[in-house]
Amino acid sequence: LLAVTPAFAITFWSYDFATRFLRRNESPESEQTLSQTVIAGGFSGIPLAMVFGPSERIKCLMQVNKHAYSSFWGCARSLYAEGGMRSIFRGTTATMMRDCPGNAAYFGTYELVKRNLSAQFDPPERSSPSLGVTFMAGGFAGISNWIIAIPFDVIKSRYQTAPAGTYKNLFEVLQQLLAKEGPGALFRGLSPALLRAFPANAACLAGVETAKKCFALYVPS
Repeated sequence: LLAVTPAFAITFWSYDFATRFLRRNESPESEQTLSQTVIAGGFSGIPLAMVFGPSERIKCLMQVNKHAYSSFWGCARSLYAEGGMRSIFRGTTATMMRDCPGNAAYFGTYELVKRNLSAQFDPPERSSPSLGVTFMAGGFAGISNWIIAIPFDVIKSRYQTAPAGTYKNLFEVLQQLLAKEGPGALFRGLSPALLRAFPANAACLAGVETAKKCFALYVPS
């Protein structure tokens, strides 16, 4: 929970930053292309990983070793004592490998579904998608994110929770996982992730779009 709020804030801020950069020479009235959306979404995974990498390292260790750490900060202190900041940030590259393609799929799917549903169900004079369209598009965005991200998440979690020296690199994690458990192991945990992804991301993106409308109405640009 400590990382969720700043992580979402960083994700949407960095997505908007990348979008503005990609469209810096275009007219504000022109429609953003899906390729721009996907690229900006992928970029947002980089700063996101810098927040989620350390927090997920600690979270995974606490889940695997439930009685070894008294608290989140206790686990962080133990990791720092073990190997400094390098130990805390172990697996951040793997987190980035998960979040960049995952976020590219997330934002790309959201825009694609939102545009298609809005064209079919919203009246032509409506300037922005309805709440129902946003809700559905957000749900499908969450599903696409996890379908793309789950294999990288499995590898990341194995790497982050293994004792130091178990694996030389992420490729070795993948090799051993495939050799011992088969390709299906890469998608372990996908079903519960998808069940959670639809409602959670539908609500998230509906909230984001509602907040944007409120800021546009009441906060001067």
